[in-house]
Amino acid sequence: MTAYATMSHRRFARDADRACLGGVCAGFANYFGVNLRVTRILVVIAFFVAMPITVLVYVAIVLLVPAESRTYATRADREFRRKKRRMSRRERKLAAEEATERAAEVVNQRCQSLDKRLARIEKYVTSSRYNLDREIRNL
Repeated sequence: MTAYATMSHRRFARDADRACLGGVCAGFANYFGVNLRVTRILVVIAFFVAMPITVLVYVAIVLLVPAESRTYATRADREFRRKKRRMSRRERKLAAEEATERAAEVVNQRCQSLDKRLARIEKYVTSSRYNLDREIRNL
C-alpha cells in the first residue's frame, strides 16, 4: 500500500489533546506522521523567518480547522487529565490514595452485598421450604 493511499482516508484536524497553542502543530504531526517536537521546532523557525505570514496562517488554521479529541471520550475527562498534569507530586500522591480508598470502599460494599445474598441463599437452602420445593420438582 502506498503512502498516498493511507493518507487519502484521513482528514486534517487540530489535535485538542496535545495542544499548546491551538493544536495546529499536533494536528500536522498526526496528519503527516512526523514527531511533534520536530513540527513545533519547524513552526518556531518559520515564525522567525517569515513572521507576519506565519502568524496569519497559524491564526487562520486555528479559526478554520476544527479541533478533535481522539483520546478522551468527553470534555470532562480531558479537563480531568489536564488538572492531573498540573498537580504536584504530593497532590498526585494524595489523589491516588483517595482513589485507592474509594476503590476499597466499593469493593467492601460489594462484598457486603454478596454476604447478604449468600446468607439469604443459605437460609433458604436450610429451611423446610427448600425441601418442599425439591420434593415438588421431583414429582
